Amino acid sequence: MKISVCIPVYNFDVRELVNSLSKEITNAELNAEIILIDDASSKDFITINEPLKDVVNQFIFLEKNIGRSSIRNLFLNYASGDFLLFLDCDAKIISEKFLQNYLHFIQKNKETKVVFGGFEVEEGAVTLRKKYSLEREIVPLEKRKLAPYSSFRGINFLVKKEILQQFPFDENLKNYGYEDLIFSKKLEQENVEISHLKNPVVHGDEETTDVFLFKTKIAIQNLRKIHKNNPDFVKDMKLIKAYQKIKDKRLLSVYKNFFKISKSFLINKLHQENPNLRYFDLYKLGLFIEKHN
Repeated sequence: MKISVCIPVYNFDVRELVNSLSKEITNAELNAEIILIDDASSKDFITINEPLKDVVNQFIFLEKNIGRSSIRNLFLNYASGDFLLFLDCDAKIISEKFLQNYLHFIQKNKETKVVFGGFEVEEGAVTLRKKYSLEREIVPLEKRKLAPYSSFRGINFLVKKEILQQFPFDENLKNYGYEDLIFSKKLEQENVEISHLKNPVVHGDEETTDVFLFKTKIAIQNLRKIHKNNPDFVKDMKLIKAYQKIKDKRLLSVYKNFFKISKSFLINKLHQENPNLRYFDLYKLGLFIEKHN
C-alpha cells in the first residue's frame, strides 16, 4: 500500500513540514512519496522552497494560481500512490509516526475510502482565527465519529485515489472557502464513508484578524454560489437558517441597514483578543445578506 503525500504550496515556507515527513519515510522505510505543487507563489517563497526539489519526489511550479479545489485535483496527474494524503502547507507534524498511523489504519480497515486525521492549534494569544478553530472546527474524535461529514476538514485527510477520481473537488469554486463542505456533501450523497482518526497536525499559520476577515469575505462569495446552485448542501448551516428566517419575515432590508451601521463596530470587536464569536456570526450573516435583493 503506497501513500502519496500531496502538499499544495502557496506563499509559505514548507521546509519544516517536508523535512519532518521525509525523515519518517526514510527512517521507517515507508512506501510513500512526497509531491509539492506550488500555486504561483511569490518569488521570495519560491526561492525559499525550491531546494526541496532534491528532497521530494516531484515539485511542480504553476505559473498561474488555480485555487484550492483545482490544485487538489491536479495531484491526480502526478500521484502514484493507492491513497493520497493531503496536508495544508501551514501544517506541522506532531507524531513521529504520523504516516505510519495512517498506514496502520488503512491496513487494518481494508474498506477505508477517506480518513480525516484532525488538527490542533498552537498555544498563545487567542485571535479570531484561533478562537474559530477552537470553538467551531476542532472536534474530539468521538464527536467527529457521530457527525463524520460535517466535521470533515481538508487540512489533513487521506483519500483513496479512485475515490478522488470519481468525486473530485468542485473546480467551479475558484477562491477560498467551503470547498471541503462540497466535497464531503458529495461523499455523503453517494454513501462514501468518511472515517475518523486521532492523528492530528498543528495548524501553524498565525493568521491575522485582518487576513482572516478578508478570507471570510471571499468565502461568503463561495457560499452564495453554493446556496444558489446546491441549496440542499447548505440548508442545515446556522447562517443559512438565520438568513432564511430573516427572508421569510421580509426583514432583509432591515438587516442590511443594521449591518451597514454596525459593520465597523463588529470588526472592532473581532480584533480584540479572545473575541466573542457571536459578533463573527453577525458579521458573516451581514456579508451574506448585503448582496441579496
